[in-house]
Amino acid sequence: METASCSILNSLCFSNKNNNNVINSRRYCCLYAPRRNPYLVLPFSSTFPRTRRRDFFSSPGKCLHFNHPIAFCSLSSSDNPNPSQELAVLLEVEGVLMDAYRVGNRQAFNVAFRKLGLDCANWSEPVYLDLVRKCSGDEERMLNLYFNRIGWPTSLPTNERGPFIKSVLREKKNALDEFVMSKSSPLRPGVESFIDEAYHEGIPLVIVTAYSKSGDKIARSIIEKLGHERISKVKIVGNEEVKRSFYGQLVTNKGLSSGSDEQIAKEAIKAVSAEKQKIAEDVASVLKLSVEIDTGSSESLGKTVAALRAGAEYAGVPFQNCVLIAGNQTGVAGAERIGMPCIVLRSSLTSRAEFHSAKAIMDGFGGADLTISKLCQKKWS
Repeated sequence: METASCSILNSLCFSNKNNNNVINSRRYCCLYAPRRNPYLVLPFSSTFPRTRRRDFFSSPGKCLHFNHPIAFCSLSSSDNPNPSQELAVLLEVEGVLMDAYRVGNRQAFNVAFRKLGLDCANWSEPVYLDLVRKCSGDEERMLNLYFNRIGWPTSLPTNERGPFIKSVLREKKNALDEFVMSKSSPLRPGVESFIDEAYHEGIPLVIVTAYSKSGDKIARSIIEKLGHERISKVKIVGNEEVKRSFYGQLVTNKGLSSGSDEQIAKEAIKAVSAEKQKIAEDVASVLKLSVEIDTGSSESLGKTVAALRAGAEYAGVPFQNCVLIAGNQTGVAGAERIGMPCIVLRSSLTSRAEFHSAKAIMDGFGGADLTISKLCQKKWS
């Protein structure tokens, strides 16, 4: 990483109503960008000195105007005499706070079968585990293999088996969501002690829900199982918190004045994407192929990156000193993109998955697995 002057804010001045006391914004802000990849990520963190931040932002006419309160992450070396000792932990929800697939997925399938009137279909635990093993957890394949064994519904035409499978999976997801939100669904063993230990050691702990596949509402219902006292010890970063963060407003251009360098930066990103598309089309024309770059995955990655950046801001710790505890590939990819250390907790859904960029892969919390003391000592393997 290298530190450079903030090109995004070069054109902005901090002044009072009389246009006096113009302050060079470079004294306060810096842009952290990967040397080899300056286009795809706009990592931005404030370096406002804590001793002056309050006075600076409380003075009328001497601040940038944002639509929402901003959370800042200080990277100034003066904030902490031992910056290498700083540590914050970011936790995902799915697969980390709760392994819903281990405790509720089989039951959810049986609920879906009953709702669709498939009385002959019922998955015992041995049947379910056998299907998972033979199909590597691919649920469409599991259903096809199962009905090929016991027979498909007699009233179902062969050409409608695909839509039928999708309807089963849709009902299964609804049933699993209801199970996750119910009071009977348990958290992962050891997660509560892990949070308590982090709080006791003074380590900021952030739970990230912004890119949760099951949605922010279900993710927060899982968090509620921690109890009010334990929830008060953590920060929760969902979609709204990301929007209110400094990084979130910066990349969406909602908090900065029009005509700022951020708009130029966004246009540069668009230009780079267009150039990639042009190069791909030129190559394809030689090969007589048709090609189109998929931007869906990049948008998803951008959302994950924004959530992790915001999490670091709310923790008040530089992102490279944060550790993400992830439960799936989405968070791992986002952490890799910005250079945030990442540890994966395996779940029943990812038991056979590979995470090459993770610092470590562990099976759970406590004991021989993940503990705060290991994080502090960087004993991740």
